[in-house]
Amino acid sequence: MRTCLHALLGATSLCTLAGPAMAEELANTTAAAAADTEQPTVTVTGQREEYGVKSTSTATRTNTLLRNIPQAISVVSEAQIEDQSLRSVADLLLFVPGATPGTGEANRDQLTLRGNNTTADFFVDGLRDDAQYFRDFYNLDRVEVLKGPNAMIFGRGGGGGVINRVTKRPSFGNHQQLIISRDSEGGTRGTADIDLPVAGALGVRVNSVWEKADSFRQHSQIKRYGINPTVGFMAGPDTRLDLSYEYFHDRRTADRGIPSRSDGSALTVDSPLRGYDSTFFGDPDQSWSDADVQIASLAAEHRFSDALTIRNRTLLADYDKFYQNVFPSTAVTPAGTFTLGAYNSRNDRRNLISQTDLVWTGSIAGIDQTLLVGFEAARQSSRNQRLTGSIAGGNVVSVTDPTVERVVTYTRSASDADNRTRATVAAGYVQAQLRPSDFIEIVAGLRYDRFKLTVDDQRPTVATRSRSDSLLSPRLGLVLKPRDNLSFYGSYSRSYLPQSGDQFSGLTQATEALKPERFDNLEVGGKWEPGRGLLATVALYRLDRSNTQAANPNPLLPPLLTGGTRTRGLEIGLERSIGARWQVSAGYALQHSEIRRTTTAAPAGRKVALVPRHALSLWSKYQVSKPFAAGLGLLARSKSYASISNTVELPGYTRLDGALYYKLAPGIEAQLNVENLTGRDYFPTAHSDNNIAPGAPRTARLTLRADF
Repeated sequence: MRTCLHALLGATSLCTLAGPAMAEELANTTAAAAADTEQPTVTVTGQREEYGVKSTSTATRTNTLLRNIPQAISVVSEAQIEDQSLRSVADLLLFVPGATPGTGEANRDQLTLRGNNTTADFFVDGLRDDAQYFRDFYNLDRVEVLKGPNAMIFGRGGGGGVINRVTKRPSFGNHQQLIISRDSEGGTRGTADIDLPVAGALGVRVNSVWEKADSFRQHSQIKRYGINPTVGFMAGPDTRLDLSYEYFHDRRTADRGIPSRSDGSALTVDSPLRGYDSTFFGDPDQSWSDADVQIASLAAEHRFSDALTIRNRTLLADYDKFYQNVFPSTAVTPAGTFTLGAYNSRNDRRNLISQTDLVWTGSIAGIDQTLLVGFEAARQSSRNQRLTGSIAGGNVVSVTDPTVERVVTYTRSASDADNRTRATVAAGYVQAQLRPSDFIEIVAGLRYDRFKLTVDDQRPTVATRSRSDSLLSPRLGLVLKPRDNLSFYGSYSRSYLPQSGDQFSGLTQATEALKPERFDNLEVGGKWEPGRGLLATVALYRLDRSNTQAANPNPLLPPLLTGGTRTRGLEIGLERSIGARWQVSAGYALQHSEIRRTTTAAPAGRKVALVPRHALSLWSKYQVSKPFAAGLGLLARSKSYASISNTVELPGYTRLDGALYYKLAPGIEAQLNVENLTGRDYFPTAHSDNNIAPGAPRTARLTLRADF
C-alpha cells in the first residue's frame, strides 16, 4: 500500500474515487470501523504489512466490510504472495480452503472449487478473463477467491466460485520496488514496480516481470515476461480515470506429468507411477505451449455527491494461444509399456466487455441502504482449431525409456474442432443492501443475462449452429450482527452454464437446444474479528449441480438432463494479523462431492475428482526482531481421485515450507524460501488418470528486495 495524494492535499474525495483497487486498499488500512457503512478514511501505511483485506467491492460491487458479506471469501494479498514466494495460481490455490488446482494439460490455469471444475471462471478487476493461459502475479494488489455461485455479480458460470485478480493502480505517491530471485533449480526471476506522480493529479505506475525457469522435471522450462503501464488521472476532485495496458508472454514445455501404474485388474484402485518424479514421459521437443496476452482497460468513476456514484469499466483483450503435446494416454501395464497420444490446438480469443454501475447510498422509509443498478455488454469471438497427431513408428513405449524423439504428423480427424465462435452478452442487474437496524443487513439481488452463441463450423459436413439463453440469477443473504466484530449469515445463490462448455468451443445438434446447467448454493456461516487485525470465518454449505447430461436410452434422441452432483462442505478460515508482529493465513476444508444422479461421465455414487475429504493449510510469518522474521507453512490433504473414473487415487500427503527474512539495510531485504523442507514425495494434482503432477522435491529460492 502506498501513501495517497489525498493525505498530502486533504482532498476528501480522491481516495474514494481512485478506482476500486485503490479505494479498497485505503479502506483496508482504516482503524476499526465506527459503523458498518463507513467510508474509507486515509492512513499512511508501510509496505508489505497486511495479509487479507477488511473490505472489498468485488463480492457486491459496493465497498463492503468482509464480515458483512454473506458468502465465504478467501483473500491472498500482495504481502502474502511475496512472503510465500508464490509464483502461480496453482501454488496459491493450495492455501485456499475448498480449492484444488488442476494441471490444465500443462498449458493453462484450471481448478476445482467446491467440487466444480473450471478453466474459465477467472476475472481481472471484476471483468471476465476467461482465456486459457497461465496468469502471473507481478502486477497484483491481491487475489480474491469467492466461493459458491456468483452469477448475480459475474454472469454465467462460476458454479463453484470465481477467482478475481485485483491489479495495482497509480497511488499518486512516489515509490519504486525491485525484486530479484534465484532458485535451486537454476531459475531466475525479476520484477519491477515503479509508482510515480507526474504532474498535479496525474500518476503513472509501471509493473514488469521477466522470468526464465527450469524445473526438477527433466526437459521442462518456462520463459515469460510482461509489462503493465497504467496512467491515473484526477479530472477534478470527484472524477478519476485509469487507463491500463498489459502485454504478457508465456512459453513453456507442455509437461503433462507421469502416468499411473495398472496391475491389470479392474477390481483394484491404481496409483501414480512411483520412482519417475523427474522423468519426462513423451517427446519434450514436440510438447510446448505459447501464449501472448494483450489487455487494455479503462476505469472511470465519478461521484455526483456523497450518496451517488457512477463508474464504468471497459476491457479489450486479445489472446493468442497455441499448444502441442506428445504425452502418456494410458497407464503403465504390467508388461511395462504405455501408449502415447498427440495433438495440437490453437485457441485465439478477442474480448470486449463493458460494465456500468450506479451506486446510491441513503435512507428510504427510515431504512439505511445501498442500491446498485448496472448493466453489462460483451462480445467474445474465438478461433478454435485442433489437429490429432500420428506418431511414426508406433505409439507404444517402454517405461524403461519413456522420453522419446518421434516424427509426428498432425492432421484433422473427424472429431477435431475447426470453428469460429461468437458470444454476445447483454445483462442488467439490481441489488439492494438493506440495513433496517444496526443488527441486521439484507443483501438481495437479481441479474438477467441474454447470452447468444453462434458456432461457425469450418468442416464441410457440419452446419453452423447457435443457441440463445435467458438466464435469471438471484442472490439473497441475511446478515445478523449481534456485536460490531461478529456476524452470522445465511444465503442462497444460483448460477447457470449454457450447454456449450465453459469455453463455449462447440455445439452439437443435441446441445444446441438443451437447457443450461444449473448451480444452487445454500450456505450459512459466521465471521468474527476478535482483534483489530484478525478475521476468523466458518461456512457450511450445500452446492447442487443439476441439468447435467445423461445418456438417453434411445440413442437417436438427445441426451437427458437428469444428471446431477452434490457437494457438501465445511470451510474454516483464519487470516490477517494476530498482533503487530504476527501475520497468518490458515484454512481447513471438509468436503464430500459425488455424482448423485447418473451423468454421461459417470454413474451415481462416483466421487468427484480432485476433492479431498480433508484439506488443511497454514502460513504464518512472525517478526522476531526489527531486522529478522521467519515464516512457516503447512499443507495436509487426504487422498482424492485423479478423475471421475475413480480408478486412480492420489495419496494423501503433508508438506512443510519455511522462510527467513532479514533487512540488510534500510529498504533492502533478503528472503529465503524453502518449499517441501522434509523432501516429501507426493502428488498434489492431476489432469486425468495418466497425467499426474509429481510434487517438487525440496526447493530453495533466494530473493533480494529493494524499496526506494
